[in-house]
Amino acid sequence: MLKDIQVSGQKDTRSGFGDGIVEIAQRNERVVALTADLAGSLKLGAFIKAFPDRYFQCGIAEANMIGIAAGLTIGGKIPYTTTFANFSTGRVYDQIRQSVAYSGKNVKICASHAGLTLGEDGATHQILEDIGLMKMLPGMTVIVPCDYNQTKQATIAIADHEGPVYLRFGRPVWPIFTTPEDAFIIGKAQILGEGTDVSIFACGHMVWKSIEAARILEEKGISADVINIHTIKPLDRESVLKSLKKTRCAVTAEEHNIIGGLGDSIAQLAAREFPIPIEMVGTKDTFGESGKPMDLLKKYGLDTPDIVAAAERSMGRRSK
Repeated sequence: MLKDIQVSGQKDTRSGFGDGIVEIAQRNERVVALTADLAGSLKLGAFIKAFPDRYFQCGIAEANMIGIAAGLTIGGKIPYTTTFANFSTGRVYDQIRQSVAYSGKNVKICASHAGLTLGEDGATHQILEDIGLMKMLPGMTVIVPCDYNQTKQATIAIADHEGPVYLRFGRPVWPIFTTPEDAFIIGKAQILGEGTDVSIFACGHMVWKSIEAARILEEKGISADVINIHTIKPLDRESVLKSLKKTRCAVTAEEHNIIGGLGDSIAQLAAREFPIPIEMVGTKDTFGESGKPMDLLKKYGLDTPDIVAAAERSMGRRSK
């Protein structure tokens, strides 16, 4: 049975980041922001106005931005780096690996415009490999919040987390269905629905799609666990295994390649501790293309009906 989930409006998750960084900067003078010529896209306007001396415009030099951020941590600052997800990870992987992850630096890598819903900018910008790139780095925490409120909460929470963090969010306007009062704990999954027939694990924009799917399944007499895995690393093993042992079949849903993403993490855990059928909704070893966000989700099999069908397939594969 789904919890009483109400949509309170629509807003892009990147605005949650923009509002969150202002709020945490008001509380913590160590917080600083860096950008690679994308302050507007990352919604940093209010931060720049409030804290001009704590803002660093690095220009289109993302690798340099990561190096500067690593250096700022030595002086006790908590740097939030900002640019598109593609430039936050793929373009600067070596710098993140060597200067941030290997050194255990307290850098917060904040990435917008991730996944297919970046839309018309096309395959060169729609990175679908970034979760995998980041989660493979030792010591890196990976967070993919689901809506405006949760992105704001995550932006605030990571300031108190010691160590490198990758925070992934997006461009499009999206339903707001969590509340500011909902608990956000790094590494602890959010249970949005409880059922007995199938487990649905989702992150980011696909959490809302999973809620829609669970409602359709409910009309068919199928009850689903709906679990928001906003922290992909460290994975909430306890919550995942509890759900898997109850339903004995699962679906994962992510705006990312199924190779290396959320589905990969869930499948690895299941293979080690409780092998069950798992269907994965995500991109299948492909790049994206230019198009409207909703059209792209539909074309690449990341829409609500795709999650419903995956749930039914998973249930069909379950041992009697």
